[in-house]
Amino acid sequence: QERLVESGGGLVQPGGSLRLSCVTSEYIGSYKAVGWYRQAPGKERERVALIPSGRSTLYADSVKGRFTISRDDAKNTVYLQMNRLNVEDTGVFYCIAVLWIGGGVVIWGQGAQVTVSS
Repeated sequence: QERLVESGGGLVQPGGSLRLSCVTSEYIGSYKAVGWYRQAPGKERERVALIPSGRSTLYADSVKGRFTISRDDAKNTVYLQMNRLNVEDTGVFYCIAVLWIGGGVVIWGQGAQVTVSS
């Protein structure tokens, strides 16, 4: 069964940095896409960053220039480096992997809490 395991969340002051990691149970190169979503308190889940297979990375406008998504195929890991964090970045961050089958079935991680507060 496909599994995604996230780590790296926590509490950080405004202006600080965090790096999230997500290890996939299957070879990361086998996915149609991998990426990160987040859900802020009282808001809908939104896509933050995505690496589609063979295509350029995609970022939400709110994180462009501050967040960087990357992946290490040898470690089956996707990262989200978050810099210049602000209180609006607070939320639960979910790693996702999109399968090639079934029209793009999405596998979700368990979520990692990120809290930006002074």
